[in-house]
Amino acid sequence: MFTGIVSDIGTITKAQQKGDLRLTIACGFAPESIKLGDSIACNGACLTVVEILKDGFAVQLSAETIACTAKNSWQIGNKLNLERSLKMGDSLDGHIVSGHIDGVATIQNIEKSGDSHIVTISAPPALAHFIAQKGSVTLDGIALTVNNVENNLFTVNIIPHTWQNTTLSHKHTGDQLNLEIDMLARYVARILGK
Repeated sequence: MFTGIVSDIGTITKAQQKGDLRLTIACGFAPESIKLGDSIACNGACLTVVEILKDGFAVQLSAETIACTAKNSWQIGNKLNLERSLKMGDSLDGHIVSGHIDGVATIQNIEKSGDSHIVTISAPPALAHFIAQKGSVTLDGIALTVNNVENNLFTVNIIPHTWQNTTLSHKHTGDQLNLEIDMLARYVARILGK
């Protein structure tokens, strides 16, 4: 489990396709703080550490993970929002995030608003009804509050801290983002049979 509060930005330094895709990710986490089998959210996708390195870690991605995540996410040189999994007693500063990507959203517009940025996103039609005004959404592992919703479009407000300390400042119109809908919305819809 995660909260969607990004704690570091990693860089993919190596990508090897041997059955599954194996990525080497450089980051600022102290090697002694990482254990084999740890779950680390990489751009919102919960991935398992399969090797600990002096400057980061390695993970493996199944074909299912690759199919469910943003196109071209896993290429050498790409920056990734990283979050360590929650431990008992940790603060829930964002919202409850599972690290299971539901689909891919696309940036439709980015505009400055004061010191912040308003980002307009299009959700896949099958997921749009899970997104509600003032509800929660996770984009590339970042916990965000939805400002407005119209059909399959929604907006989020990105404050300067989030803009500067995540990969959002490197994104442009047309870029894809990993989308995780609010966990509670998913279960309510399932209970109601929608």
